Amino acid sequence: MSKKGGGAASILKLIVPAGKAMPSPPVGPALGQRGVKSMDFCKQFNDRTKDLVVETPTPVAIYIKPDRTFTFDIKSPPTSWLLKRAAGVTKGASQPGKQDVGTVSLKHIFSISQMKAKDPAMSHIDLKSICKSVIATAKSVGIKVVQ
Repeated sequence: MSKKGGGAASILKLIVPAGKAMPSPPVGPALGQRGVKSMDFCKQFNDRTKDLVVETPTPVAIYIKPDRTFTFDIKSPPTSWLLKRAAGVTKGASQPGKQDVGTVSLKHIFSISQMKAKDPAMSHIDLKSICKSVIATAKSVGIKVVQ
């Protein structure tokens, strides 16, 4: 006999290209095995990310309830992707610290930090600390920060 009533919602975290969510892998199988219609998610996701640049890798947390309904939160793109885009490179350094693949200015660092500060998970962190974190990420990717 199956149990009725509430159960814990499961959380599924994916990185989906903005405006390009399709029921093909990785979205379709991940949602399908949890009994959620992937087409419904794709329509809602594409509608909510239509103002972002197409193909921007967008982290999304999908909360799936026991009755197979879902809600989702969209987060800002990964810091490394934003830095590589600002530097105009497609790939990070193979030996970070020894070679630089590009440069970004402090203006870029500040604008990326402002974007990251809008994330709910970063709401309690001051902008200076977020800037330091973005600079550290740039160093680990092999991008030089100039003034």
